[in-house]
Amino acid sequence: MKKLLVILLIPILLSSCSSPSDKQNAVEVNNFNHADTESLSKAERNWFYQIRTDETPSTEPKEVLDIINKYNSYYLGDTSQKYIYLTFDEGYENGNTSKILDILKENNVKAAFFVTAPYIKTSNDLILRMVEEGHLVCNHSAHHPSMAKIYDTDKFNKELTICEDEFYKLTGKPMPKFFRPPMGKYSEYSLYLTSKLGYKTIFWSFAYADWDIKKQPSKEYAVKKIMYRTHPGGIYLFHAVSNTNTEILDQVIKKWKERGYSFKSLGEL
Repeated sequence: MKKLLVILLIPILLSSCSSPSDKQNAVEVNNFNHADTESLSKAERNWFYQIRTDETPSTEPKEVLDIINKYNSYYLGDTSQKYIYLTFDEGYENGNTSKILDILKENNVKAAFFVTAPYIKTSNDLILRMVEEGHLVCNHSAHHPSMAKIYDTDKFNKELTICEDEFYKLTGKPMPKFFRPPMGKYSEYSLYLTSKLGYKTIFWSFAYADWDIKKQPSKEYAVKKIMYRTHPGGIYLFHAVSNTNTEILDQVIKKWKERGYSFKSLGEL
């Protein structure tokens, strides 16, 4: 008899569904008129996922899937193979990113770094290194607000375009069109506006309490939790400010490879 699964709802502070094609999503979004957008919910939501511990993907309620699938949003990648999509959020620099990049390079792994506009301004060398070494440098907003609470379209758009502009000024390249909503806060309306700008919204199917630099989890706890919840197609969210993440990253990557996992880029979604 198949082992009974224990499913927990994990709030944001602490995500395959089969998504419609990008073309289909784009058609749906572009077909909205003003009257349609007035009907979109502006209620703020917190991203969560339902944990699976038997090496099957995290899941979402149908009502959540119905919303995110409609607006080019992802919390999982390809679940048909043992693929992992590794992502790091960068709100500020805590001295770990260069070490993280060293580990990724040594293990021949590409990742996505979601950065804010101030991070780009203050960490030029790191941003340029990310680009040079083949990682995706993606949009995490200009000021790290709850996007669900910005109802003015111009103000909303600027949160993404300011970050784009800073990246272009530094690198001479357009920023990849992937957006991670700060704090995982979103609404149907905010996902619509994000998609209208040509972005894919990237949530996650794994995260853990790693963001508080004054309350870092032990290395043993972190490795156990990550490996216990490993699943195909997982989009993993780590915070680069975490000393624990930096200390365990090489070990975790090697353990994933030993279990037959390989790494994919968000560009392959």
